[in-house]
Amino acid sequence: MSPQAQNRKTRLSSPCKATLKARTRIAPLVQAAGAALAALVVTTPAAQAVPSFAHQTGVPCTACHVGGFGPQLTAFGRRFKMLGYSTGKSPKWLLPLSGMVVASHDSTKTGVPGGMNPPHFDENNNFALDEASVFLAGRLAPHLGSFIQVTYSGVDRATALDNADIRYARETQIGGKDLIVGVSVNNNPTIQDPWNSTPVWGYPFTGSDLAPAPGAGTLINGGLEMQVLGTTAYAFYDNFLYLEAGQYTTLAANFLDSLGIGADAGRMSGLAPYWRVAINKDLGTQNFSLGAFGMIARLFPDRVRGPKDKFSDIGLDGTYQYISGDNTFSVNGRYIHERQTLNAAFAAGDAANLKNGLNSFTANAAYYYKDTYGLTLGYFNTWGRQDTGLYAPAEIEGSRLGKPNSNGFIVQTDFTPFGKDGSWGSPWANLRVGLQYTAYNKFNGGKKNYDGFGRNASDNNTLFLFTWLAF
Repeated sequence: MSPQAQNRKTRLSSPCKATLKARTRIAPLVQAAGAALAALVVTTPAAQAVPSFAHQTGVPCTACHVGGFGPQLTAFGRRFKMLGYSTGKSPKWLLPLSGMVVASHDSTKTGVPGGMNPPHFDENNNFALDEASVFLAGRLAPHLGSFIQVTYSGVDRATALDNADIRYARETQIGGKDLIVGVSVNNNPTIQDPWNSTPVWGYPFTGSDLAPAPGAGTLINGGLEMQVLGTTAYAFYDNFLYLEAGQYTTLAANFLDSLGIGADAGRMSGLAPYWRVAINKDLGTQNFSLGAFGMIARLFPDRVRGPKDKFSDIGLDGTYQYISGDNTFSVNGRYIHERQTLNAAFAAGDAANLKNGLNSFTANAAYYYKDTYGLTLGYFNTWGRQDTGLYAPAEIEGSRLGKPNSNGFIVQTDFTPFGKDGSWGSPWANLRVGLQYTAYNKFNGGKKNYDGFGRNASDNNTLFLFTWLAF
């Protein structure tokens, strides 16, 4: 797995054992939105395969994406997203469909003992079909668009609803200044965010689903992905100030099961508020942003009412982009602090402390030449209070010291031959081939014998070769 709790993977990175259990009651308004989403997906007639966002807008992938391939967005790409994926011409066909396939080979310094990897995979040096996805992605009606992904995982050998973001947006003016206002209905906090400094679309954009990954992560950083339904409203004024607020609730277990999703995140008590603020500045060839975001959630363990655990997440983030001629340079960074009050976990003996804190910091810098040749260097660091209940010794996945601390580097080089104006298959085909290396200085609290079973942090260093095809 990737060391970050990232977007597209069906994995868990919950901050404690208690968040791996629970359910929620759906508020009437959000339930109605979910019903509308289900109706849209189920009742839509079949359609032929159709072009992606690039065909809809009439511009190549390089206009929206750094390096000519998603998901890292340019200023134009962020505006397209905020306008509800609906900018451009309506397709002649019924639905905007597209697809994606990710295949890989990974090699970890020291393999995983037999039986700990999913069936059909060896202890090390595995080839995998990571993902095969179909998207309903683009304009559905004037001002209305979607990004809905259904994914087959070749690791889990299962199909499930993946990321989903449906939004309605309008553009107007106040005081002679441009204003974009919109509403997003989505299933993963920060999936709707237009910057690549928040968790869902942050670096690394893909990673191994088989290599060991650190066990601790903040709730907003993947702990609720695909298991919630949220509605947020946002505004972007004068290309400068971005404001967003809304709320999330976990979905019923039987509904998640019908979508192929495990009900692992827990059941929320009430609704979980989410907020986001950012300032953005365009300076011709340069663009930067500074922002903050946060979420508060209360979860019942075992999907049964009783004591609940509270998670309060607040994050700070920033981005910088320089795009001129053949050269593109970008920097993204974020810091998240989480306060945990673990009434349920502490009462059940799953946590040694009633109150804990968890922190994470990530930063990456990327350079692309001619939107074709790319090099990205990233750093990640997670640290927090020692808790021998939450972070107990266990082979590979545990912590001998009872600490969540993990840090290291991720370096990636990639080649994107298509995606430019006049490229082969434009605008229907794009391809990225990449080589990624993850190196750990510390893993689950330690450098040497971190799990109590003789494994070192560097044993989890992983070389990951991937081919990523979009069509």
